[in-house]
Amino acid sequence: MAEPNKALPFPAFLQVVERAPLISIDLIVQNSAGDVLLGWRTNQPACDHWFVPGGRVQKNETLDAAFLRLTKAELGVALARSSAQWLGVYEHFYDSNAGRVEGFGTHYVVLAYTLQLDESDMALPLGEQHSQYRWASRAEIVQDAAVHLHSRAYFE
Repeated sequence: MAEPNKALPFPAFLQVVERAPLISIDLIVQNSAGDVLLGWRTNQPACDHWFVPGGRVQKNETLDAAFLRLTKAELGVALARSSAQWLGVYEHFYDSNAGRVEGFGTHYVVLAYTLQLDESDMALPLGEQHSQYRWASRAEIVQDAAVHLHSRAYFE
């Protein structure tokens, strides 16, 4: 497999967002009590909402490599995709984009996986994507309007 592309310059990335869907992986992390990990998003899309961890698949990156990279970046521990359970394919449509540019939104094709981890198994990063984390029950997630509708959809 070819080496993943280096990051696109941000203006070029925004052109992709304007014209094409992005592929991403969402991580539905449950602890031993059955609660689900949520992070408070600090960037667009879905800024100022609770959301499950995850991220984009890069050009020329296998899904296995993306899963290792994203679990390391989002959870602080690199995990094999084979350690997770497949949940399904979802589509997320947003009115906003990472550049906060008017006139176009973001479309994700999301590959969702569930994982069983406790907080002591992770080193959750703060700052780049999330400013804080919390564990919530499925019932709390479904009822909490501050949980983004795309994350609530995993539990409805």
